[in-house]
Amino acid sequence: MNVTDMFDFPTTMMPEVSTAAPDIRTWLTDLIVQRAAIQGSFLQGFLASLSVVVVSELGDKTFFIAAIMAMKHPRIIVFAGAISALVFMTILSAAFGWIATVIPRVYTYYASAVLFAIFGIKMLRDGWKMDPNEGQEELEEVQSELKRREDQEEKEETLDMLEQGQVENRRRKRNAVLKVLLQAASLTFLAEWGDRSQLATVVLATREHAVGVVVGGSLGHALCTGLAVIGGRMVAAKISVRTVTIIGGLVFLFFAVSAFFIGPGE
Repeated sequence: MNVTDMFDFPTTMMPEVSTAAPDIRTWLTDLIVQRAAIQGSFLQGFLASLSVVVVSELGDKTFFIAAIMAMKHPRIIVFAGAISALVFMTILSAAFGWIATVIPRVYTYYASAVLFAIFGIKMLRDGWKMDPNEGQEELEEVQSELKRREDQEEKEETLDMLEQGQVENRRRKRNAVLKVLLQAASLTFLAEWGDRSQLATVVLATREHAVGVVVGGSLGHALCTGLAVIGGRMVAAKISVRTVTIIGGLVFLFFAVSAFFIGPGE
C-alpha cells in the first residue's frame, strides 16, 4: 500500500453536510405554493373583502372617529393616522387567517361559511331592532368621548406651558401634527380591534386569496375613511345606519350561502 492509498478514503466515509436549512426552506416554499393554489383568485378575494369592509365600516365607530377629528384637525393628518392603523389591522387579520390555512381547507372553508351566516343573522337582527336615529346617537357618543379627551389634554398642556414657558410652547406646536396623527391611529386601532370587519377579514383570509383580501380590505377602509374626513357629519345625517346594517347582513348571508354552492375547491 503506497502513501496515496492511505489517504484515499471512500466517499461514504466523508461527513455529510447538513441539509436541515434547505429542507425547511423547501417545506415553507411548498406550503406557500400549495396554499396559494388552494385559495381562490385574487379578484375574488379582493371583491369579497372590499364589499364586506364597506358595509361593515359605514356608520361604524371608526367612521365617526375620523369624521369628528377631521372637523377640528387637518383632514390629511387624520386620514393618514386612521388609515395607517386600519391597513396594519387588515394585514394582521389576514395573516391570522392565512396561518389558519395549515388546517385542511375543507374545515376552515365551511367554518367560515357558518361564521358568515352568524354575522349576517346578527346584523339583520340588530338592524331590525335598531332605532332609526342610531347613527346620530353613536355620532354624539363618539363626539362627547373625544371632547372629554381633548379637554383633559388641553388642561395638561396649559399647566405645562405655565411651568415651562414659551420655549416649550413652541416645541409643542411643532409636535402638534405628530400628536394628531398618533391620536387618530391609536383611537382607530382600539375601536377596530375585535370589530366585525376585523373578524370578517380573518375569516375571509382562510378561504380567499390573502393578498386580495388585504388589498380589497385596505381599499374599503380607505374609501370609508376618506368619506368620513371629507364630509362625515353630512354623510352621517344622510345615510341610515339601520339600512346599512341590514344590507350588510344580507351581504354576509350571501357569502355564507354561496360557499355551500361553490364548495372548497379541493
